[in-house]
Amino acid sequence: MRTPIEYVDASAEVRVVYDDIMATRKTDWINNYWKVLAHHPPTLRRMWATSKEVMGPGALDALTKELVYMAVSVTNGCAYCIASHGAAARKKGLTPEQHAELVAIIGLANETNRHAAALELQIDEQFL
Repeated sequence: MRTPIEYVDASAEVRVVYDDIMATRKTDWINNYWKVLAHHPPTLRRMWATSKEVMGPGALDALTKELVYMAVSVTNGCAYCIASHGAAARKKGLTPEQHAELVAIIGLANETNRHAAALELQIDEQFL
């Protein structure tokens, strides 16, 4: 496990990204994901730029983007991402009822996906 690089210990190159993260997110702290990526500044810059682009304003609203991110994180078993994007979703209005329904959908989708894969289902012509 890599040690997170705190702001005070970060290089000027990393601080530029940290400052942009804090300004964009309107916060005064950097989470451990970014602090550990800071060990390789090119990756930190690239991932932050991609995150800003993908999770920024677009055709999907901000809460929907967080819910999709949570669903993928659950399926991939990333506890850190589940917690991080769960907190972001709650800040964007996720209710306990919506969370419960999301979890049910994730479970259903994973089960039906496994059935379809195991049964080697042919895709219906109407779906193409």
